[in-house]
Amino acid sequence: MRLVVRLLIAGLALASGGTLAGCSGVTGLADAQGATNPAAAVSTPLGHAVTATVPAGSATKIAAGPVLDVVGGPRGVKAKESILVDATTGQVLWSDNADVPRPIASITKVMTALVVLQAGGLNREITVPQGVVGYVAKYGAEAAGLVPGQKYTTDELLHIMLVMSAADAAYTLANAYGPGLPAFIAKMNVEASNLGLADTHFTSPDGLPYPTEFSTYSTPSDLVTLGEAAMQNPVFRSIVDLKYYNLPKGDGHKAVSATSDDILLGSYAGLVGIKTGYTNAAAHTLLFEAVRNGRTLIGVVLGSPATTPFTGFQDATKILNWGFALNQSG
Repeated sequence: MRLVVRLLIAGLALASGGTLAGCSGVTGLADAQGATNPAAAVSTPLGHAVTATVPAGSATKIAAGPVLDVVGGPRGVKAKESILVDATTGQVLWSDNADVPRPIASITKVMTALVVLQAGGLNREITVPQGVVGYVAKYGAEAAGLVPGQKYTTDELLHIMLVMSAADAAYTLANAYGPGLPAFIAKMNVEASNLGLADTHFTSPDGLPYPTEFSTYSTPSDLVTLGEAAMQNPVFRSIVDLKYYNLPKGDGHKAVSATSDDILLGSYAGLVGIKTGYTNAAAHTLLFEAVRNGRTLIGVVLGSPATTPFTGFQDATKILNWGFALNQSG
């Protein structure tokens, strides 16, 4: 059984830390854009990398499987917080500051998709609301150019949102499934509570800086749990594995062509998704899963520096390469 409850990381030693600052912005693979002056700053205590397993007293049901022999850790990882987990056994292979909350940018859309999929109705026809134009313009968000009054199915909007990371698709879905954004965001936070995500909070369906850059946040530990819950849904899993999505023009809507921002799709052997993200406050974020030789690893990097558009992918590659090189104990 795949891991679907919150992983608890043992032994994080807290020390004095820096601050988070910045707002949403676009680099080469960005999801949102906005002002450059920080509206808030939060302290982020720094911890040491640890290796642990899910506590024996946890209610988590872990599938039987070999424990990996962990030696050292991945080198050169620049992310501020990160984690790597064996998704089959629940063994935490490596982590660094895994319980420190931080803005997560468009990884937020994983929860949006999960709430929508749980509600059902993939063939439901949804009309793009008038408010989407002002919403996208206000935040300079990554968008598919959805036109108010046009109609798309839930399935089509999920593809546009997850492959292209389009905020207008997230807004349209949230508006329909709330109904209205406040009701939908409340559902996101209820689901976070149901999953045991104690250090996660949502104020938007897409990770945009509303009302501040730090209002939507999570931790690597929580995001692994969220990712595992979403990846159990075959529709979600099939979408996030796509590099491209092309929707022909149809009755009531225009054509949409989407390319995933996840450059590891199709280039890193065994990668099966799942979601990228970027804002100035969050920096580069990535929730990722890969399968090789029957071993499934899931991990998160948050706060990979924005020195290039690729730092999050580079961090994930280093972590995955290290994890897949581990041997089984005994």
